[in-house]
Amino acid sequence: MTYVVTEACSKCIYMVCVEVCPVDCFYEGKSMLVLYPEQCIDCGVCLTECPVDAILQDSEGGLAKWLELNTQHARVWPNITSKGGVPPDVIRWLGAIHRFELFNPLTGKGI
Repeated sequence: MTYVVTEACSKCIYMVCVEVCPVDCFYEGKSMLVLYPEQCIDCGVCLTECPVDAILQDSEGGLAKWLELNTQHARVWPNITSKGGVPPDVIRWLGAIHRFELFNPLTGKGI
């Protein structure tokens, strides 16, 4: 079992998960974070800290595409080890559905 970041992170990127991760397994894209499942130690700390419930256990049904997306992009996006700024329009996207359409494969800044 591991954890994956899902579409609820798209356009939110609160980054609280980054601050609590003991193994620095989060990577920053332009529109969301992903975690590298091969680095994740399954501690679950990030799961309880995410304010938008964007992090789920990969054992939950229907998350195969998210496991693949997290793995693929964690290999190329920069590692992020400290919390950055929250996007100014985050409130606009909270609770929005179909946010995967907002996914941007470009890398973030990394910190």
